[in-house]
Amino acid sequence: MSASVRVRFAPSPTGPLHMGGVRTALFNYLFAKKHNGTFILRIEDTDQARFVEGAEAYIAESLKWCGFQPDEGTEAGGNYGPYRQSERGELYRKELNQLLANGNAYKAFDSSEEIAAMRTEAEANGTVWQYDAKTRMSMRNSLTLSADEVKILEAKGQPFTVRFKMPHDARNVLVSDEIRGEINVSSGVLDDKVLMKADGLPTYHLANVVDDHHMKISHVIRGEEWLPSAPLHVLLYEAFDWTPPAFAHLPLILKPTGNGKLSKRDGDKGGFPIFPLSWTDPKTGQVSKGYKENGYLSEAFLNMLLLLGWSSGDERELYNLEEAVQAFSMQNVTKSGARFNPDKAVWFNEQYLRAGESSRYIESLKKLNATAMSDWSDSKCQQVLDMMLERVQFLHEVGQHTYLFDAPETFEEKLIRKKWKPETAGYLEDLKTVLSEIEPFKSENIETEFKAFLASRELGFGAVLLPFRIALTGAGGGPSMFDFAEFLGKSQTLGRLDSAISKLG
Repeated sequence: MSASVRVRFAPSPTGPLHMGGVRTALFNYLFAKKHNGTFILRIEDTDQARFVEGAEAYIAESLKWCGFQPDEGTEAGGNYGPYRQSERGELYRKELNQLLANGNAYKAFDSSEEIAAMRTEAEANGTVWQYDAKTRMSMRNSLTLSADEVKILEAKGQPFTVRFKMPHDARNVLVSDEIRGEINVSSGVLDDKVLMKADGLPTYHLANVVDDHHMKISHVIRGEEWLPSAPLHVLLYEAFDWTPPAFAHLPLILKPTGNGKLSKRDGDKGGFPIFPLSWTDPKTGQVSKGYKENGYLSEAFLNMLLLLGWSSGDERELYNLEEAVQAFSMQNVTKSGARFNPDKAVWFNEQYLRAGESSRYIESLKKLNATAMSDWSDSKCQQVLDMMLERVQFLHEVGQHTYLFDAPETFEEKLIRKKWKPETAGYLEDLKTVLSEIEPFKSENIETEFKAFLASRELGFGAVLLPFRIALTGAGGGPSMFDFAEFLGKSQTLGRLDSAISKLG
């Protein structure tokens, strides 16, 4: 373990932050905090062609909602900035010139059309072509052109890229991965990757390695999709004569069914979010709701992500952020893909919604039901929460139970046909008399007198309790009827009984 753990989350502002990206940020954060290290947010915005307005701000807001903030970064600042790659061009040029000077990179003047033609010709012959150690000497670059020819082309403004020069003789490249162990790749299968594009901007490969070195990153924890790039990055560190960081490539998050990683299309098809926050596409205006807007608590969202590819090794499933820091270890991250289960995500939200003091949701409940609850006291909201949280999956579902606000106008027909007998109205009339005499009109007193009433008539619960519920709520499910009657108060309880008897009796 490095004496000073420094990790980075380095998203590109090319669109909304996918939940897989949030998981990468989370695992970086947990690893840093577990080892008293530093968690850095770096924005990798060198791909200007794919840059999306508002995406960087969205990334920052997503991390804030999740509840873990960078120690260094675009907003937090720090001693290793700038933390936006578009502001680090001078450093990239300096390091790139070093690679050119020591012969580990070269300038390539081939146009994209020429390269495309080479690939097409190879495909026609049933082979695959790539720009590599075998083909580069037949191309138009600073390895095949004289120094004077290169100068002339540059003076004419001929566009060129800078490519990494893979070893001429194939050799094994060792990638040591904290999750997957040692991986050996032959350099002979690797192409001469572009390090600087024709527009003068660095590619991911160059900027990533240069930034990680200069920001003293000790561990690179990123998605599995970057694993094929790891051998190149190891060779780049070697070419610079720098010590590489430790690598850890996280498993993919897989779609709920079938093969492949989770995508927005899966979310649209399955009716579940894949972004942390709502995102409006600046080009189309299409709105994609996030976990927050769908009613998920940030704690539940993070706990769900934690268990996508990591396990403590026991049966425990619920962790708050502090507990996750203490429990987290890279050794317990899985190699294989983690299948996302939308139902499990809902289950996590249920657990967190019901945990702790319900009073913490009073203000949120009022905001969600601003019109109906505008004049409600905190104690009345508290009563509703205590009754309903065990019966909903999301806080916004509480307000969908209209019987909390108004007496039912309609009643579930199937229940009426099954449970409302000719003698039911008489039972409820007699129950009204019992209820009218209860003082104080509290849940425990209502329950005691209700049971005494049943015993005196030798009636079972089913004969009266469900009709009592139907009369007060219009439905067959809901909170404890004794708690609900107390919530309504004596006057409304008797009034709703009267109304139901009149309509159904």
